[in-house]
Amino acid sequence: MSVSFPTIPSNLRVPLFWAEMDNSEANTTQDSGPALLTGFAATGSTIPKNQLTIMPSAALAGKVAGRGSQLARMVAKYRAIDPFGELWVIAVEEPEGEAATGTLTITGSAQASGTLSLYISATRVQAAVVTGDAPAAVAATLAAAINANADLPVTATAAAGAVTLTARHKGLTGNDIPLLMNYYGTVGSENTPDGLNVAITAMSGGTGAPDLPGAVAAMGDEPFDFIGTPFSDSASLATIALEMNDSSGRWSYARQLYGHVYTAKIGTLSDLVAFGDTLNNQHITVAGYEPGVQTAADELVALRTARNAVFIRNDPARPTQTGELTGALPALPGNRFTLTEQQSLLMHGIATAYTESGVLRIQRDITTYQQNAYGVADNSYLDSETLHTSAYVIRQLKSIVTSKYPRHKLANDGTRFGSGQAIVTPAVLKGEMCASYRTMERAGIVENFDLFKKYLVVERNAADPNRVDVLFPPDYVNQLRVFALLNQFRLQYAEESE
Repeated sequence: MSVSFPTIPSNLRVPLFWAEMDNSEANTTQDSGPALLTGFAATGSTIPKNQLTIMPSAALAGKVAGRGSQLARMVAKYRAIDPFGELWVIAVEEPEGEAATGTLTITGSAQASGTLSLYISATRVQAAVVTGDAPAAVAATLAAAINANADLPVTATAAAGAVTLTARHKGLTGNDIPLLMNYYGTVGSENTPDGLNVAITAMSGGTGAPDLPGAVAAMGDEPFDFIGTPFSDSASLATIALEMNDSSGRWSYARQLYGHVYTAKIGTLSDLVAFGDTLNNQHITVAGYEPGVQTAADELVALRTARNAVFIRNDPARPTQTGELTGALPALPGNRFTLTEQQSLLMHGIATAYTESGVLRIQRDITTYQQNAYGVADNSYLDSETLHTSAYVIRQLKSIVTSKYPRHKLANDGTRFGSGQAIVTPAVLKGEMCASYRTMERAGIVENFDLFKKYLVVERNAADPNRVDVLFPPDYVNQLRVFALLNQFRLQYAEESE
């Protein structure tokens, strides 16, 4: 018998027609590229803590995690960019600590009617002011307007002409909720009524970071290509890095789950450079933003994770630069990082963003990996697209091998077996690797097929006759990052054109 049948017996005598199914040559599936967000849920919310919960909509997140909770706000921002993709969330326990607070101190007396425009993160809260209103009345009106919006990350109380804002959650993340009056200014028809002055004390005093081992354990062995976390303190990132590692984590041979972590940090250039120098992990991207950015850090994490998910699912090798962070309010002109500062951030493991026409966009999503094991500069894992491309390539090969050769015998090259036999040789597998490479080359994932084929090694293991060892040397396509041009002009060419 030359054809290998998985189930039809070779000694079958009962007539007549018997057929079985074989899908080994039919698999053309694509990974769904699921995303994961972690964050705080409101006290008393129904969402279970430290458990995976699929989250198809922002409305459901508000219902189960509580409107205004960190998790609900992050899901809303994520879905503003990626309404289609598969999204899961894990609600984590709040830490032992304090909630951040901020203050709006109102002085003077309104000499004209008007409207106060307060921005809490990227959300505008308006409060009407009537001529003659004293600070206490204005503060009460503003606090009521804030509390009327259940989707805000803070609650408000008014007393003696001051409004105290308190983050809904304990922890460090509350310190990164920006407050600003009249973001769009006079040109945008936002003015504080004459006679009034509003002094803002920024959110601060939030302390504590959550214990993440429970959340990490909840991830189990479920694959997540895009993992967004608002917890960017060193201890939290160390916990996540352990889950992502190449030896026993999601990038190890034993788990093969892959994925990439996105978080954010708001600070001055010095703060961000110093923080970047403490990190060196290829599976984590920390995006740095100016202190003047008018969007909360946790919301920026959700936006950036979603934008990467949308772009990378379609093409893992295509750069994510220019990706719009829909709905984010950038720092105002004069408060944004300059070209020199952006270069410094990128040289110290911090990903960057830029603003064009009032829109905040991804500039370059680098990883925090900067040095090899000897402390020598290493750019092999500089760009996050390289990691996504690697996961794509490995998954393609795994799909082919596990679909087409799940129960094959292994023989040496040159073995004269009959056609249809479930036998594979190193040469056959090498041909399969080359064919797959050609397919990925046409898809714009890899390049230089001839050199790849030259250096590809497929051989039987000398000690284990049941094992095939493969040295797979792909040449990934790169991204157009820099276009350098020397404009060597003339006032007049000396020769005449033909």
